[in-house]
Amino acid sequence: MKWGFYVVMILAVAFAWMKFAGAEKEIQAEKAKLSQMINSGDEMDEDIAKQQSKVESSEGAKTGSGILLAFMTAGLVGIVFVIHVLPAIAHRFTHAVYDSGEEVEKDPMHDGRAKVAQGDWEGAIEAFRQAAIAQPLNRLPWVEIAKIQLDHLEDAPAAVQTLRTAIEGQEWEENDAAYLMFRVAEIYETELSDHNSAAVIMNQVIEQFPESRHSANARHKLREWGLA
Repeated sequence: MKWGFYVVMILAVAFAWMKFAGAEKEIQAEKAKLSQMINSGDEMDEDIAKQQSKVESSEGAKTGSGILLAFMTAGLVGIVFVIHVLPAIAHRFTHAVYDSGEEVEKDPMHDGRAKVAQGDWEGAIEAFRQAAIAQPLNRLPWVEIAKIQLDHLEDAPAAVQTLRTAIEGQEWEENDAAYLMFRVAEIYETELSDHNSAAVIMNQVIEQFPESRHSANARHKLREWGLA
């Protein structure tokens, strides 16, 4: 489709250039005719005036065509430059300045985000699962999967299971573990109305991270939910 567009544009510009060149020849012929009419002395002033008007009209049309042609040519050149030339220049410049001889590592989350943008929820979940395998210490793929299951698939139990799988399958840093546990508790409380399970999770946070801000936040949540 892209190359077909280029072919059409090139043919249109080439045709316009041919018409523009032909217009110049036509104007010269009209001027020669006008000059002959004036020099002959046999033509009426009215006829000469008409021929003069015809020459001026042709010149005006040529000028307008020239302006349009210039815009078309500049547009075609600009499109080619922006789509093909500029990215190539930027790529070369980037590699010249920053490249260490290795390709920049691809973001494992990229495919998942692309699937989300397309509304392909199952495809996004699978892509984020692959991202979780590629980056086992990154909690974000699991969080994104649970978010899709909760917000788009309206499957709160599946979201809970996803987060529980993440919690149980990895030795997380304190902040990551607490975050995942809080998300599970929030889904139990706000989506499933399972107050007992929410309280159990919050008490686990208090036990696992005593004398921490996570413990304090868990106590606050329990009071907020009326479960203290």
